[in-house]
Amino acid sequence: MSITRPGDLDSDEKAPPPGRIAPRDAVTDWAMPILTFFAIRLIGVAVLARFADLHGTSLPTTLQLWDGRWMVAIARYGYGAVPSSHTDAYGIHTPDTAYAFFPGYPYLAGAVAKLPGLNAYGGAIIVTLASGALAAVAVTRIGRWAAATMMGRDADEERVAAAGYALLVLFAAAPMAVVLSMAYTEALFCALVAWALVGVIEKRWLLAGFTACAAGLVRPTGIVIIAVVMLAAFLAATGIPRGKTGAAGIERGGWPAWAAILVAPLGYLGYLGVVWRHTGSPLGWFEIQTAGWGTQFDWGRATFRFVNYSLTKSGEVAPVATSLIVVATLVLVAVNVASRTPWPLLLYGTLVTVSICASSGLMMSRARLLLPAFVLLVPVANVLARQTPAVRNTVLVGVIALSSWFGAHMLTVYPHAM
Repeated sequence: MSITRPGDLDSDEKAPPPGRIAPRDAVTDWAMPILTFFAIRLIGVAVLARFADLHGTSLPTTLQLWDGRWMVAIARYGYGAVPSSHTDAYGIHTPDTAYAFFPGYPYLAGAVAKLPGLNAYGGAIIVTLASGALAAVAVTRIGRWAAATMMGRDADEERVAAAGYALLVLFAAAPMAVVLSMAYTEALFCALVAWALVGVIEKRWLLAGFTACAAGLVRPTGIVIIAVVMLAAFLAATGIPRGKTGAAGIERGGWPAWAAILVAPLGYLGYLGVVWRHTGSPLGWFEIQTAGWGTQFDWGRATFRFVNYSLTKSGEVAPVATSLIVVATLVLVAVNVASRTPWPLLLYGTLVTVSICASSGLMMSRARLLLPAFVLLVPVANVLARQTPAVRNTVLVGVIALSSWFGAHMLTVYPHAM
């Protein structure tokens, strides 16, 4: 990858727009991140398959546990005909229960399932695989851009590239990255979020706006990336702050930035409107979520009680590890502030963390729900990029091994992991 700075170009060459990293080629920008991601996930799935066999179940069954069953059922039957055997966290099924799940992933899986030879489960896995590939490219791109921005004079081609791949590996081997191989929303959501952030940092406002809009149809946490895109686009469109930065913002923003502001929230607000119409209540989705899964904003009281109890009284691996992941994520927020991570990444990662940790609900799902806050791993990736290849690779191999074991353990040993 080449890092373009003023004065580096001949007169007949054209620099990339401000904020962008000059592309290299299709192999390094697309093929290598995708192959790296799938290699890591293949290791995780192989370990999971072995665990599933040892526990008397199968890999396909394990890849659609818990919410995965809901995703496949909605893809197959639609919201109105999901079998009554699908229940909420309290074992209850009502005509409203299915509406707790946003439509982006199951509807896309259902559309793919219409291809010859596929069913709803096959469609869901294909969507997950394709989403993982797209996420891998964008995550690597974010890692390279963040490294070039944060390292300053220490940035060189080798370190920037190493930081991009380190962030990719840390993402693909996060503690609950096994969900990136399941019939779950996380792979699609992370792909859309990552490309929305690429749109923000490269001032490609239509990309940012439309991917944020799509993210709002996939998970309720989409409101976070929507807010970040709208704020960044507004600053660019209005030229705030004033002066040189503002002038550049006006030049790079214009009507695409205003379009991003208008488009970004449409998916999220549109689905809330659908649930409003179905339930007759403007807060219909929130009421379904609270009634069925106990999820509501409580300023972090439930999370604090869970972490405090798990770390002082629990003797089980799953709750202790989940608590440590929550604590580590909060520490990473502070590390990113100290490291001066670029504000769009910092704001997005912080808001995701707050939205998850400040809400009640099923505590064992926290490790999975925090996966989209992968941008908080940027300082870690930068530190690894400064190490020798031997040290960096040794650490990353250890991370992959631990992630593979942990994901398999959570899905096959612990009964309430997701």
